[in-house]
Amino acid sequence: MRIMILGANGQLGSDLVKVLAGDHDLLPLTHQDVDICEPVGLRAVLRRHQPEMVLNMAAYHRVDDCEANAGRTFAVNALAVGDLALACREVGSALCHISTDYVFDGQKGSAYVETDLPKPINVYGVSKLAGEHFVCYLMDRYFIVRTSGLFGVAGSSGKGGNFVELMLRLAREGRDIRVVDDQVLSPTFTVDLARQIKALIETEAYGLYHATSHGACSWYDFTRQIFNLARLSPSLAPQTTAESGAKATRPAHSELANAALQTIALDLMRPWQEGLAAYMEARKAVHGEEG
Repeated sequence: MRIMILGANGQLGSDLVKVLAGDHDLLPLTHQDVDICEPVGLRAVLRRHQPEMVLNMAAYHRVDDCEANAGRTFAVNALAVGDLALACREVGSALCHISTDYVFDGQKGSAYVETDLPKPINVYGVSKLAGEHFVCYLMDRYFIVRTSGLFGVAGSSGKGGNFVELMLRLAREGRDIRVVDDQVLSPTFTVDLARQIKALIETEAYGLYHATSHGACSWYDFTRQIFNLARLSPSLAPQTTAESGAKATRPAHSELANAALQTIALDLMRPWQEGLAAYMEARKAVHGEEG
């Protein structure tokens, strides 16, 4: 396929470029190449290149910042997605759009499946759900992929950072580290997700999918495993979300189950512990063997 990737230099976009490159004709675009919030330019790019598939990784996802910048958040995560869906429909492209576990309120107490009713509790989650609705309403050939807690080597190399790198940096600076223990999620390595997306878009099984690593943990437990793999022993203690002082309300249990992928026998995701171990190995190429 001729595939256009929007947000191709981000954590997930970078891995998608690597995973797809051998089998597909790629057009990787960054924000410098096209601004999805400029519908005229966006349409022009799609008309010029006529992709068969568009992968949208572009998003405004700094959750706390979203609370204070609702206009910008909805412009990127909702309105621009609607414009992108219209442009894809006009040129006959299918669309794969990335969404989030934060469309749920976290009150179910167990893993969410695709048929569970979304109920976002922060600006970011509302904006992402609105983007999903635009895609569903405007298109027939689409994949919406909800995922969670992404970490990838592009973040490791300085293109925005990720949670793993933040924890490692704090540990090596000798900081006292406190991490929330009352938010449960499924941390997901972007290489694993990129491979899953590749397998999915090579089918015509359009629809809504959850795609996260198997299993779940709190951010605190995730951090403990990071330090275990890195052989670091910093001062680490749990804290509550209330104690963290975060501006945005977050779901207490946003674990996702890959039910729809399992229904079509296409769930390629591995446990989060294995994904994290693979990441810790992969980052050595960026930071050196001792990094």
